[in-house]
Amino acid sequence: MEATKVIIDTVDRFRQRRTAPLVLELDLTEGLSDGPPSDPLSALLSMRKTSLTDVLSGLKRARKDSRVKALIVKIGTQPLGLAMVQDLRQAVTEFRAAGKLTVAFAETFGEFGAGTVPYYLGSAFERVYLQPSGDVGLTGVAMEQRFLRGALGKLGVEYQMGQRHEYKTAANTFTQDHMTDPHRESTGRITESVTEQIVAGVAEGRGLEPTKVRALIDEGPFIGAEAVEAGLVDRMAYRDEVYDEVKQAVGDDALLLYVGRYAKGPIAKKLPRPGEETVALVHGNGAIRLGRSGRSPLGGGSAMGSDTVCAALRAARRDEHVKAVVFRVDSPGGSYVASDAIWREVVLTRKAGKPIVVSMGDLAASGGYMVSMAADAIVAQPGTLTGSIGVFGGKAVISGLLEKIGVSSETVGEGANAGMFSSTNAFSEAQWARINAWLDRVYEDFVNKVAEGRGLSRERAHELAKGRVWTGADAHAHGLVDELGGLQDALALARGKAGLSADAPVRAYPRLSPLERLRPADSSEDRTAAMARVRLEAWGPLAHLAGELGLPSYGPLMLPGGWTIR
Repeated sequence: MEATKVIIDTVDRFRQRRTAPLVLELDLTEGLSDGPPSDPLSALLSMRKTSLTDVLSGLKRARKDSRVKALIVKIGTQPLGLAMVQDLRQAVTEFRAAGKLTVAFAETFGEFGAGTVPYYLGSAFERVYLQPSGDVGLTGVAMEQRFLRGALGKLGVEYQMGQRHEYKTAANTFTQDHMTDPHRESTGRITESVTEQIVAGVAEGRGLEPTKVRALIDEGPFIGAEAVEAGLVDRMAYRDEVYDEVKQAVGDDALLLYVGRYAKGPIAKKLPRPGEETVALVHGNGAIRLGRSGRSPLGGGSAMGSDTVCAALRAARRDEHVKAVVFRVDSPGGSYVASDAIWREVVLTRKAGKPIVVSMGDLAASGGYMVSMAADAIVAQPGTLTGSIGVFGGKAVISGLLEKIGVSSETVGEGANAGMFSSTNAFSEAQWARINAWLDRVYEDFVNKVAEGRGLSRERAHELAKGRVWTGADAHAHGLVDELGGLQDALALARGKAGLSADAPVRAYPRLSPLERLRPADSSEDRTAAMARVRLEAWGPLAHLAGELGLPSYGPLMLPGGWTIR
């Protein structure tokens, strides 16, 4: 009898799991990854981190799934970039429009700190709950720039830096002690544009007038009770109270399921069948460099290697089953030569008759814009930071510092300019002329390719360039971006351009079997040539600081400083 009861209970539980209402969960405590892991180390580090792609595809499917009744999202303290937040807001808004309950819960929107972007995400939900001890740090948008000229001068470090043009402000970090007028103008417009987006989003989500939201920003941050009174939060409640309310609304027998697990369920995805036409999704994340993509075990973030991305685009172009390509770019730029190599593969993909659409993440600036600009179409979120069409170059001269600490240096070489890139000697007049000729050549090439790719005159491209950073909203208004939207919009656009059905499958490219990952590539045309690798970085977690100090970094097409808006 006992065995029979166990069998019956097991069958009942199985039946319940297949028929009971579903409440989807998304825990943003650890943030989200933008794309699949590129190498074994990334795979290990992201084992428990949900990908943005899975969340978006899961919520898209759930809109039409009658079993799915609600979505609960825990908004944590891990920073999310503004464009990623806008991707999530868009997915939540569409899920909510399908008649599903959407609930945001936060222990705090900024614990005695800024929480504008996390709250902006929460405002898209039908109900917003805050733990009684929490606060709402709705304080607005600020971008801070530090200048090192004074401190470095005291150390005996001088910088010889050139830039093209006045809005390419990387050199200002070392050569100025304040914001120049162009620097302040461009940064001011970014904060203004982002504030406009946040005000509009909060006003729409919370049913408030934009003028009221703008006034609330100036009054923040808010203690929990004040946030409820202002209409920013529906109720203060602990997690158990939130979940009890949701279950009462949809049914006590509802099952909880993470969105990521739902997206990867046995019938969740329309997997490509043998010979079926697909859309290839190629990811390019991190600073752009020559060689393979990868990350350092010592920290310092991921890198977009030109060899890896070029091989992936070549493989997708040569695959007869791939009818369109979406290139997801999230990068502050980097090496000019590496960016140019990727640009060429984008051009060749387009010439091969396969539509290629770029989906921009939080950043697609400088070299990140260069690899994007030749696509058939560019899709960016309003909060994406892009543009920065310019170049800078030069070096730190540390002879004064070495003298202060008693270090002497001597050079023996053949050739008038053999030691011109040494940090112990300043550029001669002739050497500086060569640096400026190089800067002019890179800038002209960049601007001419922008004009060609975007269908602009050279004069108009130059006017939009000059190293200036734009939000996606402003880039769209100026013709640097074709459409405003997220990854799902880019995929839909690519399907349409290729004449594919609206539900044509998407395949992260290249998808390699475990055996293929182990074997060496037969040639640079082989799919396995797109494998990333773990790279040992000299600076590890200090890579960003090293770059700011003028130490060897990723390259001249780099967005200066920390520009991600969170």
